[in-house]
Amino acid sequence: MSGTPRAKDRPWLMRTYAGHSTAEASNELYRRNLAKGQTGLSVAFDLPTQTGYDPDHILARGEVGRVGVPVSHLGDMRRLFQEIPLERMNTSMTINATAMWLLALYQVVAEEQGLDQSALGKLQGTTQNDIVKEYLSRGTHVFPPVPSLRLTTDMIAYTVNHIPKWNPINICSYHLQEAGATPVQEIAFAMSTAVAVLDAVFASGQIPEDRKGDVVARISFFVNAGVRFVEEMCKMRAFGRIWDRITRERYGIENPKHRRFRYGVQVNSLGLTEAQPENNIQRIVLEMLAVTLSKDARARAVQLPAWNEALGLPRPWDQQWSLRIQQVLALESDLLEYDDIFEGSHVIEAKVATLVEEAEAEMERIENMGGAMAAVETGYLKARLVASHAERRARIEAGEEKIVGVNCYESTEPNPLTADLDTAIMTVDPENEARVISALHTWREQRDEGPAQEALGALRKAAAGTENLMPATLACARAGVTTGEWSWALRDVFGEYRAPTGVGGAPLAVAPEAGSPLSTVREKVEKTAAELGGGRLRLLVGKPGLDGHSNGAEQIAVRARDAGFEVVYQGIRLTPEQIVSAAVAEDVHCVGLSILSGSHAELVPDVLDRLRDAGAQEIPVIVGGIIPAGDAATLRAAGVAAVFTPKDFGITEIIGRIVDEIRAANTLPPLEVLV
Repeated sequence: MSGTPRAKDRPWLMRTYAGHSTAEASNELYRRNLAKGQTGLSVAFDLPTQTGYDPDHILARGEVGRVGVPVSHLGDMRRLFQEIPLERMNTSMTINATAMWLLALYQVVAEEQGLDQSALGKLQGTTQNDIVKEYLSRGTHVFPPVPSLRLTTDMIAYTVNHIPKWNPINICSYHLQEAGATPVQEIAFAMSTAVAVLDAVFASGQIPEDRKGDVVARISFFVNAGVRFVEEMCKMRAFGRIWDRITRERYGIENPKHRRFRYGVQVNSLGLTEAQPENNIQRIVLEMLAVTLSKDARARAVQLPAWNEALGLPRPWDQQWSLRIQQVLALESDLLEYDDIFEGSHVIEAKVATLVEEAEAEMERIENMGGAMAAVETGYLKARLVASHAERRARIEAGEEKIVGVNCYESTEPNPLTADLDTAIMTVDPENEARVISALHTWREQRDEGPAQEALGALRKAAAGTENLMPATLACARAGVTTGEWSWALRDVFGEYRAPTGVGGAPLAVAPEAGSPLSTVREKVEKTAAELGGGRLRLLVGKPGLDGHSNGAEQIAVRARDAGFEVVYQGIRLTPEQIVSAAVAEDVHCVGLSILSGSHAELVPDVLDRLRDAGAQEIPVIVGGIIPAGDAATLRAAGVAAVFTPKDFGITEIIGRIVDEIRAANTLPPLEVLV
């Protein structure tokens, strides 16, 4: 009987998303985590590596080794996996625009460990390689959509033919939810991406008709699981149902094993709170249950964030805690002894059917626009995410959507976990960047320059033609080419791309009804503008450095617009020089900087110095991001007018504070306090 316990299923792959500082430090962390029972690796790369810059590029300043490990060349990849036998490892690499390059480095290291071409079939793992969601949410894109899709297509064709156990793409709806996607949008946007990718692969002529099933079987997904765990579990069942239909009807895949919806998951990170961070543990557990309770929709790999990620970089102990949560569920509970415990539930079936119907309707809209790539280029997908996120933030601010410790039950006993904030998170040595850059210069000086330049020339030639780019990329890896050099060779041919911000197309999320907080702020904006000589108050929202998490910046920009500001927002990946130049040219009244990657200590003082050099030191600068209390104090001492962190969830209140800082900077008397 289905309710009778049986032999346990194998547990899912247990991973911890990790990497920091240097390849050596990350290698030590990986080996320690594997010794603790972790069953797969999940590599976090730093932002320069993700966006195709070497550590000595101006945009890499302050970003080296902060949110992941820097990998600049083959030597770094060797050190990253030293004493870790790759033929016995299942490695996930969260890498997109430069995915082909990192896979090439990984393959060459495997060859150096003794794997010949025939033995490459032993390599197991995943490269995320989903560029669509980078345009929409994470922001580590480099090239325009068409050449980016070519890189993805070439990688898929290469791995199917040469590394058949590798998952060459992990279509990633994770960041879509972080950027505001509803469950329907998460399903529809991810599935539309999968259709665009498979259509391109099959149209490339690189895959014989009888091997289409092999391609579909290697497509995997990476999803988000939020705290509404019943809805999230239904979402996963809907994902599987739609994927089965698409692969059977659109692509004619008959083998049900090829059509299986295979996914890994990281539960929601940006939903973790800085306020009462101990509550994040139960959030993480609930979110994990959404993707493990249902056998028919169970994740194949799970990685959990740490309880303190809203505060800063987790320590090894924090990551261990998250690993132990998985191990307790898999090894101590009876979860893996039963068939699907939701089979036959009318409630679950009704919710799944609704999600399928609504997601397929949204997919049809996208298809009618010309598919996912066209919907990226027109800005439709981005605008829908910005609007959904704005609506959710409005519900939180209004108290309609409860977050314990944030907008309800805010009183708390002193927290022993954060009694000493300086030791509650891990910090990256500020001297680390200089050491990484020095090592990079040594690598360049010691390599044989002739083969490196020859390989880069061959890569440019291949990019200008139609051949698969993986062989030329492998040649670059073996010749000692660096990450930045590989990327710039392709930039020379493909160009770069700035994705639509979605801000202009976002509808009004909060109505400025008479007597409402937004109405009060609008009055403050109008009165202040009049006192300063007419026109509108102008706010520049800037994203310095390589941090592509633009959700917060977009929401500030949208709410400031709705409050009556003229908003200057040029999107992500700007230098301090570009931000200051725009601030002066647009004659703004305030500069708002958004940084979540930890590079605030380097980049914010640079902006302040450049404003002073430009004679614009009177412009107040505010900063938002994941900023420890000690750093916030340092920034204020350096001249920052205000610092906002995730605990400051009231966007309308933040806009009101911006007006207050503009008045103070212009020696205007304070207006009424916004409550």
